[in-house]
Parts: sequence; structure tokens; C-alpha cells
Amino acid sequence: MIFTTDYKLENYILNTKWEDLPAEVQNRLKGCFVDLMGALTIGSRSKQFDAGLKLANSLFGKGDIPVIGAPDKLCFAGAATAMGHSSNAYDIDDGHNLTRAHPGTSFIGAVLAAAYEKNVSRNEFLATLLVAYEVTVRMGAALMDYYQYAHSSGTFGAVGVAAGVGRLYGFTKEQMNNVLSVAEFNAPLVPGIRSVEYPSMNKDGVPFGVMTGVLAVLNTMCGFTGNKHMLEAEEYRSYCDDLGKKYQVMDLYFKPYPCCRWGHPAIDACVGLMTENNLKAADIAKVTIHTFKRATMLSKIIPQTADEAQYNIAWPVAACLVYGGFGLEQVREESLGDPAIVAMMDKLTFAVDEDMDAQFPARRICKAEIITKDGRVFVSDECEPRGEAKENIQLPWLCDKFRYITAPVLTEEGQEKVLEMITSEADMPIRALVDEVNKAEYWKQ
Repeated sequence: MIFTTDYKLENYILNTKWEDLPAEVQNRLKGCFVDLMGALTIGSRSKQFDAGLKLANSLFGKGDIPVIGAPDKLCFAGAATAMGHSSNAYDIDDGHNLTRAHPGTSFIGAVLAAAYEKNVSRNEFLATLLVAYEVTVRMGAALMDYYQYAHSSGTFGAVGVAAGVGRLYGFTKEQMNNVLSVAEFNAPLVPGIRSVEYPSMNKDGVPFGVMTGVLAVLNTMCGFTGNKHMLEAEEYRSYCDDLGKKYQVMDLYFKPYPCCRWGHPAIDACVGLMTENNLKAADIAKVTIHTFKRATMLSKIIPQTADEAQYNIAWPVAACLVYGGFGLEQVREESLGDPAIVAMMDKLTFAVDEDMDAQFPARRICKAEIITKDGRVFVSDECEPRGEAKENIQLPWLCDKFRYITAPVLTEEGQEKVLEMITSEADMPIRALVDEVNKAEYWKQ
């Protein structure tokens, strides 16, 4: 491969200013922060976060940086590690179809920890989120092409962490070039498809991507040197040609349910049929989900862990048929084994539709067919997941989602205070925002 260093990407990372961004991009970044704060909030009530917090305390130790949803204050590496374990714990974070991965979750913990440490403004933090998104998506596309393998979020996120934290730490363009190289070269090559077929906390590799990005930053500061990164390669240099013109952050999708995106169309198709026809769970004899092949490959076991409930198609569909929706209450360990959901799972069949499969991954389509005990047959229209980029999701949608998913964790007062501070026209120190979010009186448990 032939590499050329012209610092185009590095200069973009270091010189992007909040006030120069289009209004629609500014609003999108506020929406991203709302969405990621929701993921961090509910993720702090997961076993994955418990493990990450224990690791962070034992490996990195105490400091002055708070962790969302915990009383602990840790050093930068510790806070980044802990929140790197919570951000993707319930699979409720944003995604990007180009990489089939979740960019925001893969760097939010580290970027928020660094922003707090450096006491930057909320708007400077949001501008840093932007460059982390733009680098992560472009690097992800390059790596997917180069390796010809379905990597996942932690792979690309290591570079997003390096970009965002390096900016907040005031790196020079030479240091930025180095940290991108180190992070990309050492990024975990997460086997995304295996995580779908065999669910576990390994999932999208986010915690290890965050830790790799953090170590790349710290090692760069200690004098460790890399040499070239993939977006300097002749084959991929063009991926940076539209920086500052085309905003990949505008092509994100947002997830209404804490489970794999591939199962979302089935949830909506079933809920729609149940609502439109006034059906109850007790009415159902059989449900067939017609969809693309990847969706049918999702686990269908009775889940024993929260991860098995998320990377599953039978459990979320059955839960929505019983309860009319799928949220945190249906995915937490305390709810697993619910006899009503387990009984409904036995009534489900999943079938590959060749036409729908031919349109994947550009479109993820599903059709539901419900047969009642008295012989009636109801068939949905073709359904795609809600929150797609083409819908141009705005702040009200994301704020409503935040209220829904965090209701089991935050008080209504706490929810509204978080939303007010993130979406306000007035800027503020990021420390004031994070400290407010973590006030004990806003948390239900």
C-alpha cells in the first residue's frame, strides 16, 4: 500500500469549531448526546457495567472524574473504561448502515471522561463528538473494505476515541497522526457476526475498543510511535475528501428498542397488527415472521442473560406480543424466564423471504403473519425499523425515546433536567451537566 501524510484529517479533527457547523448538524449532535446519555444511564444498571467498574477501580484507580450512574470518581482511563462498559450494555445506541455498527457508543465514554477532565464547554464537547463520529465512520468503511470482514463497533471506535480525546488533550497534528495510527493498527478485530449467533458481553467489542483508544492516547503521550493510518492509504484517501461538506452524523439511525436492529421490524409489525386489530396475547395461536436471512440467524433461545435477550429475535418479538412493547424492563436479568413470554416464544416461526433478503443490508424488511385461535389470519404490510436516517430524526423523537427507556431508572424530574441541559441554547461547562445528571435524588435505584 502507498500512504501519503498531508494532515487533512488531522487538521479537520483539531480545527473544527462548533460555531461553524450548520444548525441541523448542531441539533443532530445534541440529539446524539441525548441518545448516548440514555444508553449510559440504563447501561449503568447492567452486569457488564458492574464488571467494567470493578476492572476500572482495580486497574486504574481513583481520580476526580465521575462515572454516569455510579458514586465512583476515577482517573481518566478508569472513567473511560467504566463508561465504555455501560454505553453498549443494552444495545440501545445509534448505528450507521455504512459500517453496520454503532459509532457513538464506541467512543462516548472516553470522550465524556476527557471532556470532564479538561473542563471544556458542552458545545466544545459536542464538536468533539462530531469529529469522533466522522472519523469512526470513515475509518470503519476503510477497514471493512481492506479486511473484507464484518468487524464491529469496537474496531472502529478505538480510532474515534483517539481522535476525540486527542483533540481535547490539545494534540498537535503530528501527535494526532500518530495516535490515529496506533489506535487503528492495534484496534480489536471484533467478529461481529459471531456475537449475533453466540450472544455474550463480547458483543460489539466496545469496551475493548475504548480501552485500546485510551491506551493509544496515553502511549502517544509517553513517546510511543506509530506510522501511517488506513485513511492515508491511496485506496482510502478519498474517504476524507468530503470532510466538512458531507456529515456522516446526519446518516445515523436511532433505535427505539434495546435489542439487535435486525429484530426491530418484527417488533413493530407485530405491535401494529395487535393494535390495529385489537388482539390480545391470549388470542394468538401462531405467528410467522417473514424477513431477511441475517434476522433469522439471531438467537431464539430462552435467554439466561441480558445479552442473550438482546441478540435474540424470539424473546423481543414474544415480549412485544405479550406486553405491547419492548424496553429495559423486558431485557434485564430480573425479567428473564417470564412464563408468559416463554409460552409465546413457542408460537413463533421465522422464515427467510428471498426478496427481502436480496435487499439487505440497504433495507431491513419484515412482514408478520398472526393466526388467532379462532382461525382469523392477519398479515402486516412490509415493515422497516423506525428511526432510520431517511426519517431525519429530530430532537423531540430522541427526547421521547430518552423518557421511555430511562423511566425505570430516572425520576421524571431527573429526566427533564438532563434533557433541558443537553438541548438548551445556552452553553455551559460539561462538568456542570455531568454533575447534575449524577445527583442521587434523580435516580430511582
